[in-house]
Amino acid sequence: MEPPQSQITNRDVAERLAFMARLLGIAGEDRYRIAAYERAARQIDRLSFPVAGLDEEELTRIPGIGDRIAGQIREIAATGTFGELKDLQATIPGSVVEMLGVAGLGPRTLHILYKRLGIRSLDDLERAVKGHRLRVLSGFGSKKEEAIKRGIAQFRQRSNRMTRPQAEAVLAYVAAALPDGRYTVAGSYRRGSSTVGRLEIVVAGNGSAVADRIPPDAGVNVRSTGKDRYGTALLCATGSAGFLAGLGHVAAARGYRLTPDGLTDSANGRLQEFASEEEVFSFLGMETVPPELRENRGEIELALRHALPDLVDLSDVRGDLHAHTTWSDGRQSLEDVAEAGDRRGYEYIVITDHSSKVRAEALAKQQAEIERINRRHDCRLLAGSEVDIRSDGTLGYENRILADLDLVIASVHSGFSQDRDVLTRRILTAMENEHVDIIGHPTGRLLGRRPAYAVDLERIIAHAAATGTALEINASPHRLDLEDIYIWHAKKEGVKLAAGTDAHRIGEFANMRNGIQLARRGWCAPDDILNTLSLSALLEWTS
Repeated sequence: MEPPQSQITNRDVAERLAFMARLLGIAGEDRYRIAAYERAARQIDRLSFPVAGLDEEELTRIPGIGDRIAGQIREIAATGTFGELKDLQATIPGSVVEMLGVAGLGPRTLHILYKRLGIRSLDDLERAVKGHRLRVLSGFGSKKEEAIKRGIAQFRQRSNRMTRPQAEAVLAYVAAALPDGRYTVAGSYRRGSSTVGRLEIVVAGNGSAVADRIPPDAGVNVRSTGKDRYGTALLCATGSAGFLAGLGHVAAARGYRLTPDGLTDSANGRLQEFASEEEVFSFLGMETVPPELRENRGEIELALRHALPDLVDLSDVRGDLHAHTTWSDGRQSLEDVAEAGDRRGYEYIVITDHSSKVRAEALAKQQAEIERINRRHDCRLLAGSEVDIRSDGTLGYENRILADLDLVIASVHSGFSQDRDVLTRRILTAMENEHVDIIGHPTGRLLGRRPAYAVDLERIIAHAAATGTALEINASPHRLDLEDIYIWHAKKEGVKLAAGTDAHRIGEFANMRNGIQLARRGWCAPDDILNTLSLSALLEWTS
């Protein structure tokens, strides 16, 4: 089943074409044909206008798009995929394609393993690595074998959970089946977890229409309930196991048993029904616990005392601290960013193009352009940079360059394989630079693609507190870095957290909601988040 046409984005099209290129690589096809799909995918992903509504003639005017691929793009726009891709998928076992998710295994490597050694699954690969069978192949020495072994271990750890974008792709089926919104997405997704095991859907009424339209392997559990019982059904479908156990103890102390249908009186078996979660909490003498806090970390005791923290809200955010433009690897101009800030009602957005992409001498030109644009917009662009923390601990710009910037994010983008102490000391050294304001995506993880690098976050947090450096909550759904437990620890140590979208495209500014949800999971109040400050207060903090 394919998503509705209205859901097809340029990224969806680009991903289908890129997937075709990878499958061609596994099949051992001609490299020029593979390159054509890769080139088309990159081109589509860079466009600022949607391609789903273009006809074939309009598509062929785009550089790198020929008649054949134009026709396939039209198929993707209509159905979500295209015939040749489906035919090729049918010739390659899904268990082979799955191994593309193992770090160190590209399409060409998989082709060799599949054709030469008959490796058809992750289990086959694991047995081959343990038996040192890969070493008989040209270019497969002990180092590569060890790297693949690590990749298998990492893949097994993460393969049973969805990223939030993957979960949202599945939720498109739910939205199509229940357009009137008679449902709530519950479980760890509602609690704001960075990855999701299963999607829990609570439907008021008959949920069979949803269940029938969702692919059976999508990892979705649909719960149907009546409107009068919706409160406890949603409550039980949302909380973690520990939270529900704790709430069950509260109910038991009052003579009730908590179930998805309601609160059953332990003395006479009568069922008390609730249409909303708020009614349940009120009946139990509690303050309503926000979904993000339902993890059994002390929130139940505070709710009983009506002393829950005042959590930060998306409406508290006054600006975005991390954005990239066409000056580096972004797909949006400075003007685009300013317009996006105006639409969101922001006071400011910080331009943080990569130091590796923008020469120091070009920064003055960018700053001049920023000043011109600021005369035309309510949202003020601030001149910043995302500066590389190099493998030797030095920064991507000299101090005299950094001193002229409004805000500096320092991030690790290389040397991920360094040992824990070396990587940690690189970041500690960066924090000691008086011009560094924020440490970007502190663990460097890419969910589902790259694990966090080895870094001692306790030392990082302690040093951030000592130096007055903020730590980023990177709101990109592909990063969601920091994890909530470290946000909580940083807050406790008095470290400021900086929510930034790392936006490379206009639509990605909406990801701020992910960062704020993570901040709420870390028990953050508005004062804990750097970009709840007014423009003048932010500039005072960075000075």
